[in-house]
Amino acid sequence: MGTRRILMCPPDYYGIEYEINPWMSRSRQADPEAARRQWESLFDLLQGRLGLRISLLAPMKGLPDLVFTANAGLVRRGTFIPSHFRHPERRGESPVFRGWFEEEGYEIRSLPRNLYFEGEGDVLRVGGDLFAGYRIRSDIRTHAGVGEILEERVLSLELTDPRFYHLDTCFCPLAEDAAAYYPPAFDPYARRVIEAHVPRRVEVSPEEAMRFACNAVVAERKAVINTGCENLKTTLRGMGYEVWETDLSEFIKAGGAAKCLVLFLD
Repeated sequence: MGTRRILMCPPDYYGIEYEINPWMSRSRQADPEAARRQWESLFDLLQGRLGLRISLLAPMKGLPDLVFTANAGLVRRGTFIPSHFRHPERRGESPVFRGWFEEEGYEIRSLPRNLYFEGEGDVLRVGGDLFAGYRIRSDIRTHAGVGEILEERVLSLELTDPRFYHLDTCFCPLAEDAAAYYPPAFDPYARRVIEAHVPRRVEVSPEEAMRFACNAVVAERKAVINTGCENLKTTLRGMGYEVWETDLSEFIKAGGAAKCLVLFLD
């Protein structure tokens, strides 16, 4: 595999301007300077340590969550499936993301407009399967459309804890046959699906799940995780991964960490 490419967006206008998940509180604002330092530290690790090629989306005033590019949509082999956000507060992001992908020459394949879909936040690959979260943000009825467009099998996973509202907050692909996850975020059937289709599973503790341990960026055998996830860090190093920690506390105030700030373009 060649150098992987990702999309990020600088946090120029990032802030807690509304409350659409349990992490967000307008009374607990992000510090703009600290957020900028944390974002730049993540950028440097992803580029310098993980060797990722980073494309940048221009930030826009009035779109504080544009920084969370994982929610733009889903990208596979030159095709972009745009998100349709459940919350009206985020819907202004959609034309910005769509415009960027149109300019880059991607084929745009949209899902039905009456269904909610929140992109790579809710669809992640392990091996030959796409695992797709639903209920809190994305509609399960989008999974058939994603499978049809990409001609791939989609395994649906019901999310049950509003703190883990996107799949990427509680499930992290590690390799073709491995993933880290937080079992209590899923309903019993979803846990059985994961057990049946992911041979090597790393269970994350409640304490580290709350520090967004699963919201890591993994490329090849390298990972960047939020600080304070010692158990996961130790486990990954025992599995042969190089692991770097970086403080993402300002973004956790909005319910995101490393992976939320990244969209894979390949």
